[in-house]
Amino acid sequence: MTTTVNRIVVVGAGFAGYETARGLSRVLRGDVLGGRTEIVLLNPTDYFLYLPLLPQVAAGILEPRRVTVSLQGTLPRVRLVLGEADHVDLAGRRVTYTDPEGGRGELAYDRLVLSVGSVNKLLPVPGVAEHAHGFRGMPEALYLRDHITRQIEMAAVTGDMAQRTARCTFVVVGAGYTGTEVAAQGKLFTDALVRGQRSWKSGARPRWLLLDVAPRVLPELDRHLSTTADRVLRRRGVEVRTGTSVKEATRDGVLLDDGEFIDTRTLVWCVGVRPDPLVSELGLTVERGRLLVTPQLGVPGHPEVFACGDAAAVPDLTRPGKYTPMTAQHASRQGRACARNVAASLGHGEARAYRHHDLGFVVDLGGTSAAANPLGIPLSGALAGAVTRGYHLGAMPGNRIRVAADWLLEAVLPRQAVQLGLVRSWSVPLDTASPELARVPGGPAKQREE
Repeated sequence: MTTTVNRIVVVGAGFAGYETARGLSRVLRGDVLGGRTEIVLLNPTDYFLYLPLLPQVAAGILEPRRVTVSLQGTLPRVRLVLGEADHVDLAGRRVTYTDPEGGRGELAYDRLVLSVGSVNKLLPVPGVAEHAHGFRGMPEALYLRDHITRQIEMAAVTGDMAQRTARCTFVVVGAGYTGTEVAAQGKLFTDALVRGQRSWKSGARPRWLLLDVAPRVLPELDRHLSTTADRVLRRRGVEVRTGTSVKEATRDGVLLDDGEFIDTRTLVWCVGVRPDPLVSELGLTVERGRLLVTPQLGVPGHPEVFACGDAAAVPDLTRPGKYTPMTAQHASRQGRACARNVAASLGHGEARAYRHHDLGFVVDLGGTSAAANPLGIPLSGALAGAVTRGYHLGAMPGNRIRVAADWLLEAVLPRQAVQLGLVRSWSVPLDTASPELARVPGGPAKQREE
């Protein structure tokens, strides 16, 4: 007697994909152990990346492995396949992919969950793709950490004041979550590096600029969080310039739209993200690059296909006519809802529409500073810092003790200011969807983390 095995393929292990796979492994535990269902997770890496703490990796607070959670270690009933999905045959129910060594593979499926996340959003600004650093994955964070350390070390020994000033100037474009936290953590990091340089000469000090075309920092959040973050940044010495954009980037600096040229060797691009291009290539209905789905996260016309996270345009039932924003909070909760609804399609439970009210937001500004509004209660200062770190520890699916230990060590010991030399600039191209840059030897084709 032949037993029919239902194969569920989850593409992408960002917030949405990870929670989908974890939820399915729990709900369908009996079927998986009994050999009636197989859960396959297709992802380029063997870890889930906890993106909100990535700025702390770049700033030398957390070690890289602290924010990477082993997929095999935390998803024991899920089969991991290392690879980058590049085509979905909806009619044939197959996903083709490229493995880390360039080999080709194919996965047949009975149920498909598309949770491929997002990639860097580039604007048509000359020189940005060639000279800016993105911030979407571990390679970018490690490279930026080395790069900042190198600039301070080289500035300390040069006798050329103009060169020292340029090396000590750091420009971050985009004052959303990522850009604000990178600038806040980066200023503390470079100040600590300077204090550790015995050969440092008086004169140039680390200068950080945070630019955005929006009228305020954190424009997508409420006024309290924006005002608190702005106040902390300015008090720390970060130059916040709203209503300002980059007109051109060069090897020697950036030209702003007001005509000012900033001499710098560091341009960090944090202007936002866009849905992974894979979903637009399916030939299905999209909403600004996101795959249009039902409130139950199903793809119209394809009952065997589901989508969630940044790649999906999920109707926001709390705001009729709108779609849920591309945030980790929504992606995680959509992943759990998706797991429940995929299981329901196989006869386990009932499908439910995704509905979620924001529980508030937290922004880590480095040290004991943060901005938070849990359940709508505005907080700032040390209390907000404690709430923010508590939230992250609770949200992380692993490594909590190690993260807490690193935070404790950071509070009592100086940071280790050394270059690791693990990642070269050409291996982390900013345009992660560019076929030309993706073929750079040793460089990742795409970074698909939510």
